[in-house]
Amino acid sequence: MSTDLVKSKINNNILYLTLNNPKHQNTLSEQMINSLDQKLKLGSQNAKVKVIILSSIGSVFCAGHNLKDLNSKRSESDNGKSYYDKIFKKCSMLMINITKNHKPIIAAIDGVATAAGCQLIASCDLAYSSEKARFATPGVNIGLFCSTPMVALSRNINKKSAMEMLLTGDLIDSNKAKEIGLINEIFNSAVLMRNVTKVAKKIAGKSMKTLQIGKETFYKQREMSLESAYEYTCTVMTKNMLNNDSKEGISAFLNKRKPIWKN
Repeated sequence: MSTDLVKSKINNNILYLTLNNPKHQNTLSEQMINSLDQKLKLGSQNAKVKVIILSSIGSVFCAGHNLKDLNSKRSESDNGKSYYDKIFKKCSMLMINITKNHKPIIAAIDGVATAAGCQLIASCDLAYSSEKARFATPGVNIGLFCSTPMVALSRNINKKSAMEMLLTGDLIDSNKAKEIGLINEIFNSAVLMRNVTKVAKKIAGKSMKTLQIGKETFYKQREMSLESAYEYTCTVMTKNMLNNDSKEGISAFLNKRKPIWKN
């Protein structure tokens, strides 16, 4: 079952992962989390993969956790506590692993993304949507504040915008999402994947070693103080300069030719 929940294909060094459970609004069930996490890890380890694109099938990109599933666990002897602890930790590790994935991950959203589905988008490195996309963290409406989605959301957009989404639970459209920095750009639904693939191909043309260094450094330094961030990135820049791809890239630039990356 889990192997069908996330479709997977590689084309031109791009790994396309597609959430494939539209009947249940692509919710992050335990099986969906496991399947997506596994395929993201395989993509991270695959030398043929340079960029990962995450999309979905259906009018809902991802509706977060399956509320019927969560509610059904209340009948257990501990009122569902052990299950809730497990599923929220699993979901949180998925989001952490997206950040720590060696490959750039791009979300392509052509539908509604709510709660942990919105968190999934905020966790990706880049995000592009169609004009049909809608976003929300609506947990407050059902008495379950979107605390874990808040982690990724608050690290992507400004405090006032994040709190507005979290406190009201209202859906925002793609224009508002772009305005507050939740997504990068909006495309017509018919050409969304074409344009996202174009971005992915551009990134795939870079040195993979350099991209890996850059992504890891970006997320580490942003949690540091200003002084610590500069100290850390100076060390990274020095190591990067000693890398073969840096030598090749600078030489190619100075000699006005296209670089030939080893990684």
